[in-house]
Parts: sequence; structure tokens; C-alpha cells
Amino acid sequence: MKITVIGAGNGGQAIAGYLSLNGHSICLYNRNLSKIQNIVKTKKIKLKGKINGVGKIEVITDNIKTAVDFSNIIFIATSADAHNEIARKIFPYLKENQIILLNPGRTGGVFEFQKIFSDLNNKKNIFLSEAQTLMFACRILHNGNVNIIGIKDKVLLSSDCINNTNYILQQISSLFPCFIPAKNLLHTSLENIGAIFHTCITIFNAAAIERGESFYFYRDITTQISNFILKIDEERLNIGKAYGLDLIPADNWVSYAYSNITGNNLLEKLKNNPAYHNILSPTSIYSRQLLEDIPTGLLPMSELGKLANVNVDLMSSIITICGSLLMINFLKTGRTLKSLGLDNLTLSELIKKYNY
Repeated sequence: MKITVIGAGNGGQAIAGYLSLNGHSICLYNRNLSKIQNIVKTKKIKLKGKINGVGKIEVITDNIKTAVDFSNIIFIATSADAHNEIARKIFPYLKENQIILLNPGRTGGVFEFQKIFSDLNNKKNIFLSEAQTLMFACRILHNGNVNIIGIKDKVLLSSDCINNTNYILQQISSLFPCFIPAKNLLHTSLENIGAIFHTCITIFNAAAIERGESFYFYRDITTQISNFILKIDEERLNIGKAYGLDLIPADNWVSYAYSNITGNNLLEKLKNNPAYHNILSPTSIYSRQLLEDIPTGLLPMSELGKLANVNVDLMSSIITICGSLLMINFLKTGRTLKSLGLDNLTLSELIKKYNY
């Protein structure tokens, strides 16, 4: 099978290498090839850890047309804050019935693509879908060498209707058996647990990060921060209930996504998860744990919560504090109901539109 992977970061290199190892022809796109010169030179990606082997990449390009033309299945593995740019770049070259999988979509990824394609007067049938999270816990050791620390057993996937979700799963289930159907796009969006974990741990360790103190992001978590995560996660769970969804609580999610995790609570499960064990803290507060997970995670979650009259005081506080700390107006740069084209819908209309 021919597959295009857009984005050559941690996830993109892991996906491209893994799919190549499994016999597929891969086109890897990155907007700046100078950052992946080792891959350009060797056309190989070496995986170690939970997966071992060397994948050969057929095409490596910074030409988006070449990437889109290469296959009918496109994995978009960039950070979610790049989705707006990617959607506009790929649009002119899309072909009828192509499958686009945002891996992951974070919160509202498909909504954002739908809005942009609609604004650009799309007339083609494109199968848009999003994964709730990346299937690998992975880190680039150096370009072309990726450590697969862990592999998730279950990853929710959704398109805009059940028929499209089922069709996409039929096409890609052999690639990644971990994908299971979500109830709808609100389900994948609100199960974005990374937005809860990443933002809380980062903001409460901001001073240490700025001092250059390295720590284990999950293993060094404290009881109080763990308890705070559970409190802000209650807001997420309540948003889910307002939209008819029974979401997985944070303390259960770790053992849901990964097998054989021991522990009686969130703190113990985070510390005991081998996939999280050696993941280090970011080296700057200007990292994806805030720059991605707030505008494409907490912000759209809080917007959905406000529409449903759910108390989202903690989410709103984190958004406001981080905006002031980073000097970024996330309401202008992030995913709001207006930017996603959902601001004209009532709660019942939004539920009806996406509840299949």
C-alpha cells in the first residue's frame, strides 16, 4: 500500500518507519528538509525499543503536491497547531475519495479541516478523520533514529458519520489494529487527555523548566499536581456528560490505553507506566505542551463546555495564566467555536449534527 506521512517529527518518523517495516511504500513530507538531512541522505528510519528495524522511505519531499499525489491515504502527524496551515496547503491537490487521518486531531481537528475546506468551496468527497491520540509513545534520538517507548493498545478514531468511520477503519485497520471506532467527533475531541496532563504538569513546573532543571515529566509528578489533574479532569468529564458521552477518567485512561499498568490511582499509574518512564521535561516553556495543548486542546474543550453551561473555571484559569506567561492571546490564535464554524449552533444542534 502507498501511504503519505505529513510531518517528520517524533510521530511522523515513527509512523513512516513502522509502515515501511511492514511492507508499505512511504512518502514522507516535511516543510524543511534541512532538519531531516540524515533521512534525506539515507532514505532510512531506524526504530528501536518496542519496535526494532530499519524502514526504507521511498520518497522524501518538501513539495506538498508530490506528497498529496503519492497516495490515497494521508497521515497528518504534525502538531495540531499546524493543522490550519496544512489544510490550506493540501487543499488544491486533493483527489476524490482520499482518506486524511489527523494523527492525532487533538480537540476539533476535523472540525477545523471541515471549516477550511468549506471556506475554500470544496466539491470533492474527502474522508476526513482523526485519532484521539498518537498510537506510539516515542522520541527521536536523532533524525532517522526513533525510540518507540510504548505502543497503545486502544486508540479511538472517528470521522463525521458512522459509515465514513467504518469505511476508514476497513482501509487502515491492517496498518494499525489499535484503532477502534469512537462514538463521534466530539468523543475523540473530548478524550484528548494530553491536553489535561501536559498543560498541568508543565505550568506547575514552569520555574524549574526556565531554570534549565531537567526532570522526568511523568515519573517525578507529585501528589498535589496529580490531585489537581483529577480536579480539572472533572470539568472534562462533565463536558462529556453534557454531550451524552461517558468519557474515561484520567486515572483510568493510562491503564485503558496501555496494558499491564499497575497502580491504585493516577499518581501510581503515571509513575508505573513503562512508556512514560524516561520521558524528560521540555527544555522551554515555549513547548508543544503549552503551545499546542492549550490552543488546540484546553481552549476548544472549554468553549464546548461554556456552550453546554458546564463550569470550566480551572480550564479557563490555565488558559488565562499561560496566555499571560507566554504573552499569547490564545483566543485569537486558538480553536474557538467561531474559528471552527460551530458558533452558530446551539447545544442540541451540535449534538444532533455529530451524534451518530
